[in-house]
Order: sequence, then C-alpha cells, then structure tokens
Amino acid sequence: MSAMRLHGYFRSTASYRVRIALNLKGLSYDQRSHHLRKGEQRAPAYLALNPQGLLPALELDGGKVLTQSLAICEYLDEIAPEPALLPGDPLARAQVRAFAQVIACDIHPVQNLKILDRLRSLGLSEDAVAGWARATIEEGLDACDRLIADHAGRFCFGDAVTLADICLVPQLINARRFGADLRWPRLLTIEAACLSLPAFADAMPERQADAE
Repeated sequence: MSAMRLHGYFRSTASYRVRIALNLKGLSYDQRSHHLRKGEQRAPAYLALNPQGLLPALELDGGKVLTQSLAICEYLDEIAPEPALLPGDPLARAQVRAFAQVIACDIHPVQNLKILDRLRSLGLSEDAVAGWARATIEEGLDACDRLIADHAGRFCFGDAVTLADICLVPQLINARRFGADLRWPRLLTIEAACLSLPAFADAMPERQADAE
C-alpha cells in the first residue's frame, strides 16, 4: 500500500488524534497542511475532499477519502488491528467510545475556531469568547475525570492505550491554551504516561513541519 495522505494542521486537535493513531499503528503517511486561520480548509480543492471544510481528512490509496477523526481512527484499528485502540469486551469498548465522544462530540466542537469566530461575530469580547471555551473544556473534562474514576492503570482504561487516551491528550493542549484550571491530577498523570510514548510525542503539534 502506498502512503496515505493526512490533510491536517499542526494545531488541530482532531488532526493530532489521527497522527497519534497512525503512529501507534506504525503506518506510513504523508501530511498536507491547511492553515486554519488563513481559511485554507475552505479552498475549493479541499472542499472537494471534505465538503464540511473541516480537518482532518485521510486520503487513501485509490483516491478514497475518510473524514471525522474518530471514524478515521476506527478505520485504522480495523485495517491494522495491533495495537488495538478499542477493547474486545463490548462493555469496555462502549465505555472507551463514550469517553472519546465526550471530547470529540461535546467539548471540542463548541470551542473550536468555527464556533469561536461565530461568537466574535455576535459581538462578544475576546475575554468572553475565551471564557466560553474555558468553561466548556472544564465542564467536559470534569465529566471525563469522573468517567474513569473506577478504572485503574497507567492510561484511561487500564494499562493499554485506547481511543480515550488518543482524544484526551490533544484536548489537554487546548485546556492549557485557553487557561483552564488543570484540576484533574489523574488526567495529567495519564497525559504524562502517553507523552512518554514516541507515538504521542512525535505527533505533538510543535514537532510538525507546519508548526509556527
């Protein structure tokens, strides 16, 4: 199989998730950067790949394109089963997916650039916009912290990395960017364990070719 092409941006947390998954699976890929603040994700050529104009998109051999980071990660888990990103037990698998979706569906979308720009267009001050993002992150990560309270181990759900960890680490970057109160010692311990792994460390935004 020829290398896949990941369309992303160094600061995009959704793109960061997919970089981690690709690295964990040992899959080769090329990267194509689309600068979010310059609106490059809305260029006609990119919209032909992803009509939503969102990042990331994964271009596969043969021209097929996948969008939505969680769908991409689960696709990668199916074509390259080791290491598994989802547990084999149905209940455990659902718990991991639920944690991941709290971040990918409930926290991230309402504090991303598109929503923040809409708040600005409604006349909110920069302080109010940042406060919206910060409150959204803190409330969501409070819930995440409680969701794993009964699960021991180095990572969110035991001693193996799962999709939950892949979502958590990029979200903590946004938490710091918006000045959130980092009141979750367990989540921060998990983050440190993840970042000790090359798959996570090599995917960090500042290590990408398009980092600014």
